[in-house]
Amino acid sequence: MPRLPEQLTGLRARTGAGLARFSQRLNERRADDAAEAQAPGGGEAQAPGGGEGAGGGGGVGRGGAAPRSVPAPPDYAPAVPARPEPVAVIPWGMRVAAEAGWRLLVLAGTLWVLMRVISAVQLVVLAFISALLVTALLQPTVARLRRLGLPRGLATAVTAIAGFVVMTLVGWFVVWQVMENLGDLSDRVRDGIEELKRWVLDSPFHVTESQINDLAKNLSDTIGTNTEEITSAGLQGVSVMVELLTGMLLAMFSTLFLLYDGKRIWQWTLKLVPAQARDGVAGAGPRAWRTLTAYVRGTVIVALIDAVFIGLGIYFLDVPMAVPLAVFIFLFAFIPLVGAVMSGALAVVVALVTQGVFTALMVLVVVLAVQQIEGHVLQPFILGRAVRVHPLAVVLAVAVGGVTAGIGGAVVAVPLVAVTNTVVGYLRAYSREQAPHAAPPPPGEALAKTPEAPATTGSTE
Repeated sequence: MPRLPEQLTGLRARTGAGLARFSQRLNERRADDAAEAQAPGGGEAQAPGGGEGAGGGGGVGRGGAAPRSVPAPPDYAPAVPARPEPVAVIPWGMRVAAEAGWRLLVLAGTLWVLMRVISAVQLVVLAFISALLVTALLQPTVARLRRLGLPRGLATAVTAIAGFVVMTLVGWFVVWQVMENLGDLSDRVRDGIEELKRWVLDSPFHVTESQINDLAKNLSDTIGTNTEEITSAGLQGVSVMVELLTGMLLAMFSTLFLLYDGKRIWQWTLKLVPAQARDGVAGAGPRAWRTLTAYVRGTVIVALIDAVFIGLGIYFLDVPMAVPLAVFIFLFAFIPLVGAVMSGALAVVVALVTQGVFTALMVLVVVLAVQQIEGHVLQPFILGRAVRVHPLAVVLAVAVGGVTAGIGGAVVAVPLVAVTNTVVGYLRAYSREQAPHAAPPPPGEALAKTPEAPATTGSTE
């Protein structure tokens, strides 16, 4: 038996020979891979041939061997189609709805922020819009005086002072008439209430005197228990009067500056508009101003006619405070639809409690007749096509304006809608006119309009 050292020496020799052969094969494999990577067009790569390994082992010759290829999948393997893009899976209608939805959300958020800002400075906004309305009423007078030769400052001062004096006299006259007839009105109201009580007792509604007395007692108790609320409402009324005076002063100063320097203010405002939209806005501005002027002047004329004819009817029916009621009818006419109903109802109630049921019915007939003539003859003839707003839009605008900003919001809602309608219509027409000039022609049309190259290349003309 061989000795242990000799066995260990043979084992070490065989192990070294095996490692040498493994290293040689590994180097050959690396050389084959490098040759396949460098072979152009997938040609065969020649690898260096190998000799016999150490220790008498025969090496595997690899020169001229065909390159290895990735095996094809078996026939029984299922075909897995490529997944489409997520955008292609969503239906077209849903994509359009999503695109419109997030844009509507952005617009709604913008409008909400704008309304919050307007509500925070509501007094300033209403005062400025009132100044615009007064300016639209007085500006033609300023232009007429300037055509007569007066300087701009003098024409503005004369017009503004005359306008403010007239409005102040009208307010003073209304207050004076109310205070002058207050005593007589209270007596007539008391007599009218007694007459209404007798009429209700004799009516076929089967109302007893005890029920009327209970109703009067409940009304008196309600007023007595709500004394604190009435007092706080009176204090709030004082604060409202202070805000009203502040808004009037702000509107007066704004009117003066708009009458004197309105053109330069408009030109400065145009500089804030982006250059691409400046031409369209510059064209829409004068048309919007003409619409506003036509609306204000037409409303003043219609309100004046309503006040005169309804006031004459109330006067001939011997209803007290006919002149103050006529002035209230004139003022409420600036609130379309709703104002006519409120002023007519006020006149009917005063006639009812002072002159009785028959006179109240006659006042109602007069009010309805004048309002029908106004709606079907006066407004279409005076306003014409300058202010064309659907009655549903008028009602909704008055409701939104009243909920948002009270009486002032109801007054300015309709002219705002009329001006917006004019501006949107003009900008739509302007964009249609500018579209053929701004948009590039289609590719086919552009190629068709391209001039052909000359046949001879010797010279160019």
